[in-house]
Amino acid sequence: MLEPSKSTDSSGMDEFGYAQTLDRSIGKFASFAAGVSYISILTGVFQLFYFGFSMAGPAYAWSWPIVFVGQLMVALCFAELAGRYPVAGSVYNWAKRLASGTSAWLAGWLLLLSSIMALGSVALALQITLPQLWSGFQIVGDGTGTYDFALNGVLLATIMITISTLINAFGVKLMTRINSIGVFVELIAAVLLILALGWHVVRGPGVFFDTAGFGEGHDLGFFGVFLIGAMASGYVMYGFDTASSLGEETKDPKRTAPKAILRAVTASFLLGGLILLFGILAAPDLTDPKIGAADGGLQHIVLSVLGGPFGKAFLVCIVVAVVVCTLAVHAAAIRMMFAMARDNNLPFSRQLSKVDPVRKTPTVAAIVIGVLAVIPLLVNITQPAIFTILSSISIVLIYLSYLLVTVPMLRKRLVKKWPGTGDHSETGFSMGKWGLPVNILAVLWGGAMTVNLIWPRPEIYNSVPPFEWYLQWGGVLFVAAVTGGGALLYRLKIRHQTGVLAEHAAPATIPVPVPAQEPPAGLDASSTGSGMSGPRDGDFEPQQVG
Repeated sequence: MLEPSKSTDSSGMDEFGYAQTLDRSIGKFASFAAGVSYISILTGVFQLFYFGFSMAGPAYAWSWPIVFVGQLMVALCFAELAGRYPVAGSVYNWAKRLASGTSAWLAGWLLLLSSIMALGSVALALQITLPQLWSGFQIVGDGTGTYDFALNGVLLATIMITISTLINAFGVKLMTRINSIGVFVELIAAVLLILALGWHVVRGPGVFFDTAGFGEGHDLGFFGVFLIGAMASGYVMYGFDTASSLGEETKDPKRTAPKAILRAVTASFLLGGLILLFGILAAPDLTDPKIGAADGGLQHIVLSVLGGPFGKAFLVCIVVAVVVCTLAVHAAAIRMMFAMARDNNLPFSRQLSKVDPVRKTPTVAAIVIGVLAVIPLLVNITQPAIFTILSSISIVLIYLSYLLVTVPMLRKRLVKKWPGTGDHSETGFSMGKWGLPVNILAVLWGGAMTVNLIWPRPEIYNSVPPFEWYLQWGGVLFVAAVTGGGALLYRLKIRHQTGVLAEHAAPATIPVPVPAQEPPAGLDASSTGSGMSGPRDGDFEPQQVG
């Protein structure tokens, strides 16, 4: 009989049933930089510090190490998966191998929606920094008009998203080169900022053990406001899976991606935590209302402490961080859209999965993501309360999509099916005996954080007039709608068309002669091939790796 030979595709993508269509050019630092820039401590910490501080005061900083420990558990699970499946749209492809087709599709769907909304939210952070850097960046009015701040923010964000679209559409080499330079600047700036703030410390660490009157009058006391303030940290420390989502474009991805994931989340914790620590200890006056205001925050502390050109220089670095964070979020969203589209799991899949033959990047997906990201921004002009809801929901969707990976992974561990029996594929990272307790903690953390994020608090979901019940419950209603609606879309329509598009399928294997032998009973020609499978009862049939 004839036996299919090993594919000659040296990229290793045939192992997963796909052809190598993307440009494999990303090195170790660029992979690490992708994860760091998505988390982007200078973007997230500076964008959200005022919120955490206004809710729970200096003690809100304790949320940073708590969130890190929880997210590290998730990152360890992801590192183990990245060591086996470094494929574009990582969360989607991981869920496809761990659970049913419906769960996998929902994981990709939720993360895709959240990435599109997060792209606009990140770009909007320019409004917090640029006008403080130079008043000329307040292009619309002088900032005192009813809509000046919001409209100017949308304008700056739209310009940033347009630039990001052009860079991502041009090719991954340009994107990662700019991203790596930006991350290098961000890391150097973070270290220098820590040293500068540390030099100007004016109080001891006792301030972190003082509730300072925060929580008085709240039903749960300080714990209640701390849970709200902790969202400022929860909104920052995610996106480390980006290093694996670029796996198809990374050299030696099974070893590179897991290390990049863990290094990204650890480096972000250390640098971000020290900035929070010394920023609070160096603030001239912690009772200054500007520290808890959207147009002040940590930027105000830096300008107050360092002043003049030094403070302005650090604000420039924050702008650089926002730029590379925008690029990374955009890149991750593109890979998710591409991964789902090449499995024919989205409308217009053939167009969305098209790869430019010269630049070897999903150009159409880059443009579509850019256009879709601008649409929610328009809501922010006259309805900032609704945009705040959308921004908060985008983070909820990310934590839910992560749970759609960690939960089925835990289920497989409990029935001794992870790693799969007979799976001899090369593994770049393994937790060994620590896998089960870490996975349990990852699931518990993800569930607790999801509840905290979606909790219909007026401080999050209805903080400004008009005060309406449907705005306060907007997070719950929206998440239920996109999850339930997405599940129905998949079950009623998408699952009937699921299957790898021909142009993205692994090359046909070449038959070579082997000693004749009787085939097992019931075996037919359809049992051989690249290992890809189409839908089975509406769900994915995960191919065996190895």
